[in-house]
Amino acid sequence: MDPLQTPIEYLKGVGPSRANLLKQELSIYTFQDLLHFFPHRYIDRSTFFKIKNLPKNSSEVQIKGELIKLEMKRQKKGKRLVGTFTDGERNMELVWFRGHKWIKESLKLNINYVIFGRLNWYANQPSIPHPEMETLENFDKGFSKSLQAVYPSTEKLLNKGISQRVIIKMLQELLISLKKPFPETLPEDLRTKYKLIDKNTALKNIHFPDNQDILTAAQNRLKYEELFFIQLQLLIKNLQRKQKIKGFFFEKIGDKFNTFFNKNLPFELTDAQKKVIREIRKDIGNGQQMNRLLQGDVGSGKTIVALMVMLIAADNGFQSCLMAPTEILAKQHFQSIKSLIGDLDITIGLLTGGSKKAERIQLADQLESGDLNILIGTHAVIEDKVQFKNLGFAVVDEQHRFGVAQRAKLWRKNTTPPHVLVMTATPIPRTLAMSVYGDLDISVIDELPPGRKKIKTLHRFDSNRLKVFKFIADQIQRGQQIYIVYPLIKESEKMDYKDLMDGYESIVRAFPSPRYQISILHGKMPTKDKDYEMERFINKQTQIMVATTVIEVGVNVPNASVMVIESAERFGLSQLHQLRGRVGRGNDQSYCILMSSHKLSTEAKTRLETMTATTDGFDIAEVDLRLRGPGDLMGTQQSGVLQLKIADIIKDNQWLKIARSDAQALLLDDPKLEAQKNTPLRQTLAKMKAYQNIWNYIS
Repeated sequence: MDPLQTPIEYLKGVGPSRANLLKQELSIYTFQDLLHFFPHRYIDRSTFFKIKNLPKNSSEVQIKGELIKLEMKRQKKGKRLVGTFTDGERNMELVWFRGHKWIKESLKLNINYVIFGRLNWYANQPSIPHPEMETLENFDKGFSKSLQAVYPSTEKLLNKGISQRVIIKMLQELLISLKKPFPETLPEDLRTKYKLIDKNTALKNIHFPDNQDILTAAQNRLKYEELFFIQLQLLIKNLQRKQKIKGFFFEKIGDKFNTFFNKNLPFELTDAQKKVIREIRKDIGNGQQMNRLLQGDVGSGKTIVALMVMLIAADNGFQSCLMAPTEILAKQHFQSIKSLIGDLDITIGLLTGGSKKAERIQLADQLESGDLNILIGTHAVIEDKVQFKNLGFAVVDEQHRFGVAQRAKLWRKNTTPPHVLVMTATPIPRTLAMSVYGDLDISVIDELPPGRKKIKTLHRFDSNRLKVFKFIADQIQRGQQIYIVYPLIKESEKMDYKDLMDGYESIVRAFPSPRYQISILHGKMPTKDKDYEMERFINKQTQIMVATTVIEVGVNVPNASVMVIESAERFGLSQLHQLRGRVGRGNDQSYCILMSSHKLSTEAKTRLETMTATTDGFDIAEVDLRLRGPGDLMGTQQSGVLQLKIADIIKDNQWLKIARSDAQALLLDDPKLEAQKNTPLRQTLAKMKAYQNIWNYIS
């Protein structure tokens, strides 16, 4: 067995009870896990202070001296242990609020210690709560004198006496016990290309660096390696899928596609749309199964691209389906595709949770006989009862709302899985797309159709509300419709509901009936009431729609040209961007007005400034990624995808790009990694497969 797979309890000084804590709190199960438990910062341990010269702030300091007294003192709640420490000239207090028994037993009076910790000043007297203490003798024998690693920890570990010093001791013990050097995992040519140090030196110096230069070299080596293996695994997965999974062969472009292209297209395709269609045609014409992610901002024309591929499928005798996350969105896709198709010889059906039994029976017959070319619906489409004659192409809209299991159900509709196009209007930063969707091919529509005017985005404070109301009245006068959106945050639903109702009442006062008609839409309403209010707004029976974020996805009202977002500082960037995308669907100039209070956090300020500065979804996504980090951005479904040990996809974005292009070039040259120089890669990947706990963090 690989010595690194040894269970952690067998490391000297650990034992069963400490091992349980390490497993529960830090997911450290084996020697391997401990070795890859990397420090999150380093402190300089080369400088010593005298007590009289201590800085008058709460910085971290290191002092040599003796412990001359230890006593328990009572306080309001419980007791504290107080030590008197001297450096020979002055005294100061060391304080422990927990773990008294263990600390008392482990400390000795009148011997030389090196103490380290964060200063606390009270009544001009310094003290250090819970200092790290090491005998001078041990300190002098230690691995590293200058830079000391600081590891992530938890309250529970500290309470049970597993301090930083204990973790460092474990790592020293581990490196002593692993006698053999660590095998190299990267090919020589890649290491030479970036002047990367060897694996052995990197692992020793990440924990016990001799100086700042070697630490930087160790970090670079390990970051590159982590990102490189993630990309390599994703790309291999993609290659294997293409080799193993054969797809339907759509060889001809026939009458349905050509007639639509020549007669029904409402406007000329943008260059970006043409490029995406070319990429898709290449995929569906080579006998491999397509799995492509299509990213494009709201209104960039993704649906037309999907429809044109559905027509190619129909020309080749195959059926298509489109799955949307909500009933409103499914209906909207159905209506827009129906109107685009016009009198073309194409049959199209709609299936949602609300479809009546008779409709379902009729749809089932048409699907199984092959009379129905296109089925549009919610996840009702993937129910086992729904059987196609020959499903060749499946579109998943707003992918982040569907789990992997739901997509897999679509695949199982046929013995040969259909080509899959996953569409999203939530721009995924390029760095994240490379990592999370690295095994999908990615297409981007990065321009809006001609005639679309850029939405003007303005930030206004609550004190300007009357001016904003006047602007709204002028727009209504011109025949435009208005959205006014209030935040809805789960924890404070009562408060949000109150805000919405208060807001609604003040709008009714400012825009009285019968001159103005106002719709209201919120999550507590029954579905049929929501649909009724939405229909009234779509049919221009009401001019203002007051709503919570339930209108976020996909509602298309070309006549609505103003979006007012109340308490905009409470929304995330991607939500603000999604909401803004509800307007700007027609040919008139559209506006998005962000209302906020004067009290803004730095982060909220950045969000509002970003929104007024750009309408580019990808720029916004990059800022969002910097502000929130990858875990948050992907939501809980996918936050587990990127549990990186040392790299950071935001800060190490350059390494990520380099690692991906290196992995691509390498697989192009040697797809099965059979070359002699790639032996370390082959061996490392085999280990990853055998022991799922090393870098194998790809869902």
